[in-house]
Amino acid sequence: MPGLIRSLSAQHAMQPRLQHVAVRIGGLAAVLASAPAQAHPGHDVASVGASLASGLLHPLTGADHLLAMVAVGVWSALAISSHAGAGGGVLRVPLAFVALMLVGAVLGLAGFALPAVEPMIAASLLVVGLLVALRARLPAGVAMALVGGFALFHGYAHGAELPATADALSAVLAYVGGFAVTTMALHLAGIGAGTVLRRHAPWLARAAGAGVALYGVGLLVA
Repeated sequence: MPGLIRSLSAQHAMQPRLQHVAVRIGGLAAVLASAPAQAHPGHDVASVGASLASGLLHPLTGADHLLAMVAVGVWSALAISSHAGAGGGVLRVPLAFVALMLVGAVLGLAGFALPAVEPMIAASLLVVGLLVALRARLPAGVAMALVGGFALFHGYAHGAELPATADALSAVLAYVGGFAVTTMALHLAGIGAGTVLRRHAPWLARAAGAGVALYGVGLLVA
């Protein structure tokens, strides 16, 4: 009983700090949603050349890609079991994202005309954000197909934004490899964050998912 009382007291003491964090997340989401909506805000790779470094940095220069990739990792940690019997593990959906993203990048590099790229990227934020907020559970195959479909458009944008200075196959491969590595790193960061939040503050993960969805709405509306 004394231990239970101490535990309840500790949880009560943490609530003001967690509420403060939630308020800050909500404020950040409002700022993002009210910002000028572009499909790839902040992306300026054409001026830095095609290289491993520019590829590694590219997913970090646009809030759309960054939020989507982290949110995919968070959702995997929240809703997908790590046991092989329940869909093959928490990494299946992130790996499906990376694989289909690379397919999309090839389409972009080849100059293939893929319609509705910007709206689909915005829709990916809305949908994945809602999946996180609702802690929705989907069959592994459905989750992989859904996330992979969105990844196709993210990858296409990466490929289409290849710096104009890319005049060698080695530079192209370095650039593509760079953003693939960063994408997986963002997924892993999301999985780590989702695992912590699932255990200690699941409501905070829901609030973050709602913020991502709100940003997606802002892009779609504008």
